Amino acid sequence: MRSLLFVPADSERKLAKGLDSGADVLLIDLEDSVALDAKENARIVAARFLAEARERSERPRLYVRVNALDTGETNADLAAVMPAAPEGIMLPKSVSGASVQQLDAKLAVHEAQNDLPDGSTRIVIVATETAASLFNLGSYAGASARLDGLSWGAEDLSADIGALGNRDASGGFTEPFRMARNLCLFGAIAASAIPIDTVFTNFRDLDGLRREAEEALRDGFTAKMAIHPAQVPVINEVFTPSADAIADARRIVDAFAAAGDPGVVGLDGEMLDRPHLRRAEKLLARARAAGLSTS
Repeated sequence: MRSLLFVPADSERKLAKGLDSGADVLLIDLEDSVALDAKENARIVAARFLAEARERSERPRLYVRVNALDTGETNADLAAVMPAAPEGIMLPKSVSGASVQQLDAKLAVHEAQNDLPDGSTRIVIVATETAASLFNLGSYAGASARLDGLSWGAEDLSADIGALGNRDASGGFTEPFRMARNLCLFGAIAASAIPIDTVFTNFRDLDGLRREAEEALRDGFTAKMAIHPAQVPVINEVFTPSADAIADARRIVDAFAAAGDPGVVGLDGEMLDRPHLRRAEKLLARARAAGLSTS
């Protein structure tokens, strides 16, 4: 999973376009991009789209972003889309591991009712949209075997804390939001989940998107959300390991194996220890997930 593209659930044109975007995951959005009085129709459109799109041989994974648990809309969202068997649900405004457990229980019931394999519906959460949620990012470890990824959000968080903005004059996130980003990264890794960077809202600025994606990759994120199909190729390129990086990682793994898996090996005049090995193994895992050869 490298790229996750948001598409409003009530736009059949944008949903169809999203299928051919190259995104790894298509996030069919029933939350922020759909007005309250349009949600019922959006559920119908989303369910129909899911049923038809699942028949395609080549397509993104199909996830649905439902409304938050405290809105009173989540149950209606799930009742509408689960018969069409989405591969995952994105939960916005998650407060803690208990939020994931609550969604897990709901999904188990819907899977049973619709003859779907138990545990087949995955979960991705947006974990930093309220001030309270930042204190609970260590609570996701062990919350649910369904949990695939944690992402973070700056827009709702800025509204919750009363910030006048979330970026500085240079375009970078200000300190409160960098803290949310960093805590999300740590929380995801602690939960053995994919750390997913937030959206870059200026969809016309692809250079800015690339810079932000490269910074995220540098720091440990392995995926990023998109709000426009034009962003997907940039995100996929950044988060796909290069041939040179794969070759370097392969040499490190092979060097440790050839030496009998010791604590330290020498390679090209440099001493490498176990953290180097773990980083190399993670890069090779990401390459395999992207369908690349690592042999």
